[in-house]
Amino acid sequence: MRRKIMSKIAMKTPLVEMDGDEMTRILWKLIKEELILPFVDLKTEYYDLGLQKRNETDDKITVDSALATKKYGVAVKCATITPNAARVKEYNLKEMWKSPNGTIRAILDGTVFRAPIIVKGIEPNVRTWKKPITIARHAYGDVYKATEMKVPGAGRAELVFTDENGNETRELIHEFKGSGVLQGMHNLTSSIESFARSCFAYALDTKQDLWFATKDTISKKYDHTFKDIMQEIFDAEYADKFKEAGITYFYTLIDDAVARVMKSEGGYIWACKNYDGDVMSDMISSAFGSLAMMTSVLVSPDGCYEYEAAHGTVQRHYYKHLKGEETSTNSVATIFAWSGALRKRGELDNLPELMAFADKLEAATIATIEEGKMTKDLALITTLENVTVLNSADFIRAIREKL
Repeated sequence: MRRKIMSKIAMKTPLVEMDGDEMTRILWKLIKEELILPFVDLKTEYYDLGLQKRNETDDKITVDSALATKKYGVAVKCATITPNAARVKEYNLKEMWKSPNGTIRAILDGTVFRAPIIVKGIEPNVRTWKKPITIARHAYGDVYKATEMKVPGAGRAELVFTDENGNETRELIHEFKGSGVLQGMHNLTSSIESFARSCFAYALDTKQDLWFATKDTISKKYDHTFKDIMQEIFDAEYADKFKEAGITYFYTLIDDAVARVMKSEGGYIWACKNYDGDVMSDMISSAFGSLAMMTSVLVSPDGCYEYEAAHGTVQRHYYKHLKGEETSTNSVATIFAWSGALRKRGELDNLPELMAFADKLEAATIATIEEGKMTKDLALITTLENVTVLNSADFIRAIREKL
């Protein structure tokens, strides 16, 4: 019998599609060809954020892709190279271009939410964890925009603020008796407010409790400002909505939060300042099994969404691929970036068929792994027995069969 040719799922509004680099670029093409295009009449506004194209356009294409995301509301992004000195030489770059993720975050004024993908047979190292723990990272300021100085010897260090009228405010940092180091950090009220609104909106969107933690007992102005702004915005704009949704907002000290997290079963959003979020998202991903099994979505306070994998471009596998050698690269997080973006597009455009397809794509991916068909990285940590290790392309084709 011949298979009945099914009609493709229609889309109304395009997704912003941001292509990337190295092995993830190879997987990107495979995922589209095998898992998306046969089922969805895909509409995208395409931007090539591969390093060569960024270099050709003086990185303008990254800015254009972020502005398109503001226009259309939903984007899906492949992993990209943030060049270091070695990459400048390798790709003969005009300059050491900035992180595309950082540029896009700044333009969207977004907060990054990362959550593990739970699969039977890939068990968390923390035995109490049963549900995903989502890390919300405030991706602005702190040590990432700090100014640093080496102190050569004895002297006086002061924090000085000069207002626009020339008036100075001074605070003593330290009277140095010998050499040392200094660091000056800052943050913006507007950025903290955007972070707060993104966190509260995402908690409502996903119907999850929200935790927030700082060290305000020690940092009585810097960290305390975060705590105060979060509470003020919650009380004024979100308290009633949270009550109606049956979810809670909870503040505690960062050390107490860590202790609670280790004893919890998961199923909530843990909002963190920039450095805390950077560290804790890596801890969560490692403890749940693999960075290749982490979703990542950038959410702006005005309701724009950019979905991507939480990992990098898998450089080592790409060099093997270029030599014609077989690779077994985990594409799950990239598949979930596509499913997340398609689901959100369907939700915003009232397309239940598109949302249902996204659910089926994720279910097929998880079922493939739970049946024992997986990439090498998962085979090394799974509790399942007699598993089949598949190469990069065959794993995606196995999901296609299931789909």
